[in-house]
Amino acid sequence: MIDQIDIAADSRARFAGLDLGRVPSPCFVVDAAQIDRNCAILADVAGRSGARIFLALKAFSMPAMAPVVMAHLAGTAASGVNEARLGREVFGGHVATFNAGFKSEELAEVLRLSDHVIFNSVTQLARFRTMVSSARDAGESVEIGLRINPEHSEGWTEKYDPAAPCSRLGTPISQITAADLTGLDGLHMHTLCEQDFAPLKRTWDAVEPVIGPWLRNLRWFNLGGGHHITRSDYDRAGLVALIRHIRETYEVDVYLEPGEAVALQAGILVGEILDRSENGMPLAISDISATCHMPDVIEAPYRPDLLGELPEGEGSEIRVGGPSCLAGDVIGDFRPAQGWQVGDRFAFLDQAHYSMVKTNTFNGVPLPALAVWDSRTDDLRIVREFGYDDFLMRL
Repeated sequence: MIDQIDIAADSRARFAGLDLGRVPSPCFVVDAAQIDRNCAILADVAGRSGARIFLALKAFSMPAMAPVVMAHLAGTAASGVNEARLGREVFGGHVATFNAGFKSEELAEVLRLSDHVIFNSVTQLARFRTMVSSARDAGESVEIGLRINPEHSEGWTEKYDPAAPCSRLGTPISQITAADLTGLDGLHMHTLCEQDFAPLKRTWDAVEPVIGPWLRNLRWFNLGGGHHITRSDYDRAGLVALIRHIRETYEVDVYLEPGEAVALQAGILVGEILDRSENGMPLAISDISATCHMPDVIEAPYRPDLLGELPEGEGSEIRVGGPSCLAGDVIGDFRPAQGWQVGDRFAFLDQAHYSMVKTNTFNGVPLPALAVWDSRTDDLRIVREFGYDDFLMRL
């Protein structure tokens, strides 16, 4: 068993020991030790349950961390041809690819790169059956699955709930017929977002009576992602028991595709204060942009944790925004331990997942550099810095 620790508190303690002046600004800094620790927890779950666990590349796809991830996990989950190629060529292991709508001109490559491919609807499945057969005739051993919508919602917000009314993701189980299952190797169900085990268990209890008979004729069941398995309070024993139940009862392999769980509390985004002013409250302009570097701050929305922030009720709040011309490029109101001055460095915690993969160059704002740090040894290396050519080549 892997010891459970409060990884949020541990993250603050780890990154408090990093001199933020050692990296360019802005810069994502990923702690290889925490990636290793998270993946070891996932490997422990896999070992005790018999599941195969893949990294969902949509959440974290840093090539420099591939050796660390693949020392523990069985492969990667891709969302299209580019991620499938990254999974096959850089990470290795099993490649599972799902897309809400495959293009015919890309699917042949996806079938070549993937070990199993998941279709979103029975119409796409029917449309591409001939292409799948041709790929197999040509020697590809790819297996085929269908994403189901369990018609049971556990989402904490409709925006991120794949089982919300009128969802475009997955085929509602009430619409699936026996003919739709012909030739399938497995089913895929992804309904969670940053959630504990209990919502998964309730979902399984709701769908087992329907899909249980189907599973008896299949090879695998993919439980998708959204599982916060590496969080300190996650019920890992419950997850292990459920996986064992599915495997033993229906004689299928069970796959999981966590993304955030791999990179949870493993990275920070370092920034610098560019200007200070007042307009009804203290203001700070930084070289970190919400819209360019942390778009979920606006889209979710959420307030990121500031490294070294004072407790609520202490200190003075400063509103921090980015350098872009977007009026809404505001990260939030924060309470730094010491009043910021121009040139001071700061960092937001838990930025390895989703922030890194969603960055953009709106307004010509530069992309953050990428660095890998090992909190066990204090070794640090700059993986990549971006410049004008990266902006130019986008358009």
